[in-house]
Amino acid sequence: MPTSLKQILEQARALSTEDRAKLINSLLESLDSPLSAVEKVWAEEIEQRIAAFDRGEISAYPAEDVFADARRLSR
Repeated sequence: MPTSLKQILEQARALSTEDRAKLINSLLESLDSPLSAVEKVWAEEIEQRIAAFDRGEISAYPAEDVFADARRLSR
């Protein structure tokens, strides 16, 4: 007997937040949009940058400083 969409949704809702997010990403990737390859590369880049930040290899700047510098440079 095939699984109905309703059953699949019920099972998906029972997953942890992290597993639901992974499922959503997997389903979106399966749509195979032309941008999916680019989005995948950006997602990998984001993960690498976060990991580097967490390891203390890169620093961050307060948003207020970034916006102040942008305003100063745009004048």
